[in-house]
Amino acid sequence: MMERHSRFTASAALAFGALAGSLAHAAGNEPTVIELTQIPCQFVESENGIDRGFKTTKQADCEAINAKTGEQRVAASQLLALKPGKYVFRVTNKNVPYELGFWLRGAGITGRATLPSVSGGGLTTGKTQDYAITLKPGEYLYSCPLNTTPGGEEVSANNL
Repeated sequence: MMERHSRFTASAALAFGALAGSLAHAAGNEPTVIELTQIPCQFVESENGIDRGFKTTKQADCEAINAKTGEQRVAASQLLALKPGKYVFRVTNKNVPYELGFWLRGAGITGRATLPSVSGGGLTTGKTQDYAITLKPGEYLYSCPLNTTPGGEEVSANNL
């Protein structure tokens, strides 16, 4: 099974063009909202806003699609670079016909043990859910265990 997780570091400006407008930190202690859209077998934003039109009825469909298209999609994916701080990852199940979830955690064994994480399920078709987290400096991954993507959606959270 080839599963892609999105990796990010909290550091600089956002690499995802589709998210650029939502990354300005609000004044005070308000978190910045990062919107992510799950469609069959992909997070739209990590693939440069491209909806590849995949069809799925179960996780195994995504695994087969990823086996064929994963390497190329990973090579073209974008790193999400953020400053450490308060964020809300607003995740929507746009049109996946089964319940999804979301998991954001430190990359690698050490990162999982030392960096904050957030997760949850219940993302039925059409539902949007918020996942609040305060990012510390480091490398992170986000994914949905039930809507597998071909690699690791990446986030970097480092000081500039």
